[in-house]
Amino acid sequence: MNISVAQVRSVKGNIPANIEIHKRTIAVAADYKAAAVFFPELSVTGYEPELAEQLATNREDQRFNDFQLLSDNNKITIGIGMPTVARAGIHISMIIFQPHVPRQVYSKQELHTDELPYFVNGDGQLILEAGNQKIAPAICFESLQMHHATTAKALGADLYLASVAKSQKGVDKAMLHYPVVAKNYSIPVLMANCVGYCDNFNSAGKSSVWTKEGRLAGQLDNEEGLLIFDTDTEHVTSRLL
Repeated sequence: MNISVAQVRSVKGNIPANIEIHKRTIAVAADYKAAAVFFPELSVTGYEPELAEQLATNREDQRFNDFQLLSDNNKITIGIGMPTVARAGIHISMIIFQPHVPRQVYSKQELHTDELPYFVNGDGQLILEAGNQKIAPAICFESLQMHHATTAKALGADLYLASVAKSQKGVDKAMLHYPVVAKNYSIPVLMANCVGYCDNFNSAGKSSVWTKEGRLAGQLDNEEGLLIFDTDTEHVTSRLL
């Protein structure tokens, strides 16, 4: 079964433009018969904490209806990054579309200190089922905390999915941490990073896939593209966009 991660360059604060970028990318993933495609952290707005409050929405936002149609028509799970409104404040969230079922939301449970002025923590780990895989989403900072992966594995995850917005420094940390997660828990790790300038840093790309043995199986550079991971063979296909 194919699971894909997308590396895109979001337009700062421009939701309509970013929706179109996502739709084009999903179409490519569908061409590769991907059972799922996941995007970087806050991909629909760009990683822009100072804009999050004015851009935040909820899972039922009608602007996302095309994602549900794409999911239904292509039998594909889609995970997009979006700030969402919560009772206590704004969450950094992944809105998930699956064929013919209600939308779900996973919200980042552990925030970096720089994010605390803008966001509040989410509550509870989500385990997604796509095809024959149970997927544990993680969002950026929390994915570098080993206990997050420990919880995901205990909940039965077959695959660990890190949706991130990382500078080169953050990517360097990821390149050390994620192979350990993969090897320790015998679980593939997929990282979807963005490219381009966001917030106050340049996102470095390098979206990657590690096999359950901790081997780096595929990686993009700093261009927009897709990595498609075959969960049966552990082969990775790269496709530039």
